[in-house]
Formats: sequence, structure tokens, C-alpha cells
Amino acid sequence: MDEIIKELHSLKLSGMARLWASLGETKRLDKLTLVDGLMLLLQAEKDTRTTNRNARLIKEADFRYGATLEQLEASSHRGIDPNMLALLGTGSYVGKGESILITGAAGVGKSYLATALGNKACNQGYKVNYFNMQKLLGKLRLPRVDGTIVKLITKISKVDLLIIDDFGMKALEGQQQNDFMEIIEDRHGRKATIIASQLPVSKWYDVIGNEVIADAVLDRIVHSSHRFDLKGESLRKKL
Repeated sequence: MDEIIKELHSLKLSGMARLWASLGETKRLDKLTLVDGLMLLLQAEKDTRTTNRNARLIKEADFRYGATLEQLEASSHRGIDPNMLALLGTGSYVGKGESILITGAAGVGKSYLATALGNKACNQGYKVNYFNMQKLLGKLRLPRVDGTIVKLITKISKVDLLIIDDFGMKALEGQQQNDFMEIIEDRHGRKATIIASQLPVSKWYDVIGNEVIADAVLDRIVHSSHRFDLKGESLRKKL
């Protein structure tokens, strides 16, 4: 028993090793046929690898909160349509490269909702990047100086789901406008994007600033997007 478990671990088959040990402890090994036992071992290894992959995706996404869709209070009076949330929970919007726009006052749960959707996407095997808007702009600054900006923007553009939180806290200036447009342009119709903002979408034009760029960006992310306009008192008051 111990030798088999040791060999399974050496082959990096930890799921199989755990199940084999469990079957031995519960005296079930002698009761299984070779085929049934092998099927159980293979499923255990598959489940373990899926769990480990999803945990890695969640860690790499660098979410602000540990939010899940199951923890959300989905109700129309808060601006969260339960039917829409259930549909988005299937992850179909990620595969279709669609956008989700989340607006509302400070503290109503925009970041939490965005993170919950991102967490769900990770558990469906999608790669997700979560950025505060200002941190995203800061992340783009140094690569522009050292000449690796194209590589970074390409990397961001290819991620399955990009979440941009706190959009509109500061107006975009100069090169920031071009960088933002390039990311949105590269993702349009191919990769999913979630944008959360305290400002209503009608104010985003002013945040982007440049008329040509604002027209191009908003045309790509507004018209065919899923929308949440969150309402109610700040949830932070309940903490």
C-alpha cells in the first residue's frame, strides 16, 4: 500500500494517491473490480487537477474580494436581475466575448459583483485578470518606457475575462486614452470584459476625453453589453 502511494506521488498523481489511501483505509480495495477501481482513480485525479487549476486561476486573477455568486443577494430592488445573473453564471458571455457594465454609488457592491463573476469564470476554467483602473494604467507606464508595451497589451488583450474596477475615478490623459482604446479594440467581440464604475455610463464619454477615442470605445462596449445599475444603501455601513 505505502509503496503504491509513494509511486503515485512520484508520478504527480496526488488525486489517485489520496483515493487509493482512502480505499485502503475503508477496506474497499478488494471489493472493486479492476475496471471500477481504475475509473474511480482516474476521476479522482481529474477532479484534483481541476480543483488545483481553478485555485491557481483564482490566485493569479488577484481579486480584491473572495466573493462568489452564491453569496450575492440577487434582487431587482438592488439592480441585480436574478435571471440575468443566472445566465451570466453559466459563463456563456465569456465564450462569446461579451461585456458587462456595472454602475452604482460607492459601496453598493459593484466590486463584489464583478469579483463574484470573475471567481465563477475561474472555476469554469477561464483565465481572468482583475485590475483597479489606476493600477492598470500604472502597470502600462513602465513597459512603455522600456519598449515592452506591445507585449503587455497583447497579453492583457488575450486573457479570457478582463475586469476593470473603479473606472472613471480620474479622467484619462494622452497616452492613457490610446492604451485603453487599444485594449478594448483588441478584445471586442473576442474576449469578455467587465467594467465597474461609480459613474453612470452617460458620463464615461467625458472620462475618456478624446472624442474620436471615446466614440470608438463606447461603441464597442456599451451597445451590446449586459448592464447592472446597482441601487440601495452602502453595504459597507453593515460591516
